[in-house]
Amino acid sequence: MTDNVQTAGATPDMKPPANTVGAVAWLRQSLFNTWYNAILTVLVLVLLGSAIPPFVDWLLVRAHGFDASSPACRAATDGACWGFIGEKLRFILFGTFPYDEQWRPLLTIAVVIALLLASCDRRFWKPWLALVWAAGIAVVAILMWGGVFGLSYVENSRWGGLPLTLILSVIGLAVAFPLAILLALGRRSDLPAMRVLSVTYIELIRGVPLISLLFMASVMFPLFLPNGVSVDKLLRAQIAFIMFASAYMAEAIRGGLQAIPKGQYEAADALGLGYWQKMRKIILPQALAIAIPPLVNTFISFFKDTSLVIIIGLYDLLGTAKAALSDPAWRGFYKEAYLFIGVIYWVFCYSMSKYSQKLERDLNRHRRR
Repeated sequence: MTDNVQTAGATPDMKPPANTVGAVAWLRQSLFNTWYNAILTVLVLVLLGSAIPPFVDWLLVRAHGFDASSPACRAATDGACWGFIGEKLRFILFGTFPYDEQWRPLLTIAVVIALLLASCDRRFWKPWLALVWAAGIAVVAILMWGGVFGLSYVENSRWGGLPLTLILSVIGLAVAFPLAILLALGRRSDLPAMRVLSVTYIELIRGVPLISLLFMASVMFPLFLPNGVSVDKLLRAQIAFIMFASAYMAEAIRGGLQAIPKGQYEAADALGLGYWQKMRKIILPQALAIAIPPLVNTFISFFKDTSLVIIIGLYDLLGTAKAALSDPAWRGFYKEAYLFIGVIYWVFCYSMSKYSQKLERDLNRHRRR
């Protein structure tokens, strides 16, 4: 009898209206929730509808394959000519590195990417990771320069393409990061000399364009060296990049330091921690977590700025692509060249962006509770 009473009094199950759940509800709430959002959505759809089909048609449908010749591409110009990429791929990626030895820069790319992937895993954030990086950089130097273990010596004037871009950016950022931390701490130091030195360095470097630093490193710096003394051009460019990146990263880290509540400093002092213990265990972990977005912005900008080395005669990824276009047989296929290297730049920059978002969520999880 009890079952009969409950059944008779229960409200029958009913499905929610179709326009309040699922894809229809999402479209109403996200794209057509107001009249101006509806107009913008329609305009964007019209724009995409008019741009994407011709682009796909040029990119894939009417495109010439990677084995296409230059005359075949010039005979039918209504599609992309991937024969240019197939013909110039090794030159774009490795520059003028000796053809038979190009497995060495390829292995260099693999080593650098492996180091980056290992550094992305928080389980590997141990003191020995610095030794792994030192060993990895030594392996990269041996592979690129050679001269030992039966490898032929290759001057760094023949380095180019993606390995040069990765070496300048990754090694530059790896060296500039600890320098930026010291500069940020120096700028907030109670010691006047340290504060003045840090502020002078940061403001001086930030007030000069990167191109000027590269010119000074390439042209002016050798004028001040004694006769018979020379410093490698690639090393001078690398130092210029490190100086530039450290100044910008120092300001990003200083922003993180300023966001730490005063109570954290007082709590660390109450525990009797010294200055470096306080910074290493209490302040810097929080400040760096806060400063992740501006730091990653600097990383991405720095990675793309390596293309400026072409003005001092170094051919990075963009430089080798432009040099490949100077071949009379393939002159004019600039869309394929820039699209190809644009994809490479995008993959690296997007990977950095997505990883930083994940790292930011993990490190700042306690702030959302």
